[in-house]
Amino acid sequence: MIAVIMAGGKGTRFWPRSTVTKPKQFLTLASEEATMLQQTYARFRSCLPEENVYVAVSENYLPIVREQLPELGENRIIIEPEQRDTAPCIALTASFFMRLERDEVLVTAPSDQYIPDTEELMEALRAAEQAARNDGVVVTLGIVPTRAETGYGYIETIENVEYAAKFGERIKEVKAFIEKPTKEKAEKLIELPNMYWNSGIFIWKPSTIAGYMMEYQPQMWSVFDLKDDEFRQSYALLPKLSIDYALVEKLERLYTIPIEFMWDDVGTWTSLERIFSTDGDGNLLLGNIFPFATRNSIIYTEQQLVVAIGVEDLIIVSTEEGLLICRKSDEQNVKHAIAALTADQEGRQA
Repeated sequence: MIAVIMAGGKGTRFWPRSTVTKPKQFLTLASEEATMLQQTYARFRSCLPEENVYVAVSENYLPIVREQLPELGENRIIIEPEQRDTAPCIALTASFFMRLERDEVLVTAPSDQYIPDTEELMEALRAAEQAARNDGVVVTLGIVPTRAETGYGYIETIENVEYAAKFGERIKEVKAFIEKPTKEKAEKLIELPNMYWNSGIFIWKPSTIAGYMMEYQPQMWSVFDLKDDEFRQSYALLPKLSIDYALVEKLERLYTIPIEFMWDDVGTWTSLERIFSTDGDGNLLLGNIFPFATRNSIIYTEQQLVVAIGVEDLIIVSTEEGLLICRKSDEQNVKHAIAALTADQEGRQA
């Protein structure tokens, strides 16, 4: 089995700590010693041989990857000419291994997830690998939900005795993908026994990816027949599509291995409350901070002293890049606000 760590995301919901020049996968968010990328790499290296762990990254982040993973050989870096979301990245990955005439099962995994139990993760991946060896079979890890989360997509499954007998008792057939729900809908979804969070971790063969790309995204797949400058120019023009939207939601031979161990995609500031301990007032304080009559808030500062008085249910983040002040309940809008800010700045420069 081969693990491909996708390290090309922007992590805008972690602004102003996560920036375009150094997004969250290259930051020490879930650990004081290692970045998210370093943790993910170590997780797979603890269970797989060195030659079977790869990193897929856009060209502009190559220097950071080389700095943070000096042990990673150049032949194990899959380079995207530009960031184009997970569908082009995974298509590039499949093309990369097809050219090497290697069709072992791939795990395509994000670089910014928190999974402390490596042993249980690998046990689930090995179970998924058995099914994914079959042509056309795609397996994902489904997370047993612990709260009414609006920031994740959901997977609805059904029991299938035939598939369970063929691929193992743990496996479930996927009936439908459900987009990120409202709070009210999420509260109903987590009451259902056949509902899981979509982890974004997929297990499949390069030939399986290639076959589905030719069927559902032929224009995108045709780009990988091009060479050198023509390929680079065409890749830069590919649509920014997630792999879920481009392929996975369209598939029939799709299965899930449910997992119950600790998992978090570390996608927002409040996710840190599930990793680190809060104080007696429910505050998560990172940096030089003096809270006074402050409750249930997340405050981060890199250098200057922050004094918070009478603050409740807020996210306050101070870095050289900027200052964020946001209600916890509005944190999903950080991404949209930064997109609007970027568009405004680009409009002023035009």
